[in-house]
Amino acid sequence: MPSGLRHPLFWGVALGVVAVDLITKKLAVANLAHAPVRILGDWLTFRLVYNPGAAFGVHVGAYSRWVFMVLALVALVVLASLARHTLSTQWVRLTALGLVCGGAIGNLLDRVRSARGVVDFIDVWIGPFHWPTFNVADIAVTCGAVALAAVLWQEGRRGNEQPSEQTGPAEA
Repeated sequence: MPSGLRHPLFWGVALGVVAVDLITKKLAVANLAHAPVRILGDWLTFRLVYNPGAAFGVHVGAYSRWVFMVLALVALVVLASLARHTLSTQWVRLTALGLVCGGAIGNLLDRVRSARGVVDFIDVWIGPFHWPTFNVADIAVTCGAVALAAVLWQEGRRGNEQPSEQTGPAEA
């Protein structure tokens, strides 16, 4: 089987994230353009926001859109390489990579389609503290990145725990 198709879990997760992200953003644009909708009192509101920068509203000037498109493309190449070199049995790693790739593609599609920026709509307040408005793609990237970091950390720990010649594998 071609290397690009040998991980249906990766592709299923990535495409699923892109689909859910596109649908929720379309609904947000259609229904939140005139007024935000409170979901859980002051804690959770759906509010339409266009973010021309990166996560948390980070901007790098007039060329933010293009800079973040290039960075997303580079990240996707790196993530695709990681996925290609992942065994089919490493389902947590494949799921994490699929989440990050799907989220990156979802936000990249927004940047390509509109100079206004990425559609964000989930607005969270905890008392006086406000979390920057985000979307489904951001959730996928964050959850996938945390899971991938944990997987890579575990792999690194296992790689550093080589049994010595004096102790058997069960003692190491």
